Amino acid sequence: MQTVTLNNGVEMPILGYGVYQIPPDRTEQAVTDALTAGYRLLDTAAAYGNEEAVGRAIRNSGILREELFVTTKLWVQDAPAQDNTRRALETSLSKLGLDHVDLYLMHQPYGDVYGQWRAMETANREGLAKAIGVANFFPDRLLDLILNNEIAPAVNQIETHPFFQRTADQALMREHGVQHQSWGGFAEGKNDLFTHPVLSEIGKAHDKSAAQVVLRWLIQRDIVTIPKSVSPDRMAQNFDVFDFALTDQQMARIAGLDTGTTLFFDHHDPEMVAWLSKRRLDN
Repeated sequence: MQTVTLNNGVEMPILGYGVYQIPPDRTEQAVTDALTAGYRLLDTAAAYGNEEAVGRAIRNSGILREELFVTTKLWVQDAPAQDNTRRALETSLSKLGLDHVDLYLMHQPYGDVYGQWRAMETANREGLAKAIGVANFFPDRLLDLILNNEIAPAVNQIETHPFFQRTADQALMREHGVQHQSWGGFAEGKNDLFTHPVLSEIGKAHDKSAAQVVLRWLIQRDIVTIPKSVSPDRMAQNFDVFDFALTDQQMARIAGLDTGTTLFFDHHDPEMVAWLSKRRLDN
């Protein structure tokens, strides 16, 4: 498996398996199938409600812990966020059945961000999280966090797909040593991604699907990606993207699909900020 090296030296697989929107009663089997297919990066979150099922799949897999890279995420916390963040992490670790996670992400740029980050820095120093990072941070918020804290985020997980390519975001992240990770790499099939003529034509040239082209495009941009599927056959297909390479011309054609706009929700929209900020989880 191809890996990326995070800013603290931790190695992270560039391709993993995400469990967003997989119901808890289907998650254990899905993760089991993903591990069987060869995935070693697993991405979950407290907000997904399926950490326990992910943990069961890990325990029953027989795979050594050091061979796995497990990510979970902290939901928005009120002040005193340092205390609340510690409880949230301990709850996630208990549900996962682990003594540490490989990556702990701040799921949203809201709440007591600085209190949350200080608690995450402490967890990192204590070995409860080998690396810490953020999700859904736009460049201004990301740079503010970097400049005003001791530990810079190792990862920023943001919406990234052919229709919202985030090239400026990635340039800033590279400048400051933050690894770009994609969520929504398939845009949940919007804009007919799986049958898009450009992606399908490029795929035909390599005897690959449009989905495989998208994953290869992300990998060639050095972006970590976590495609989700509950189909073992599709999982295997998504994993089979290391035996071909897109040409510069093909990469340029995909670059031409960028709209520069989210297909999901805008973190700058006051209504969305209010909705995300009010949602709370039991720690």
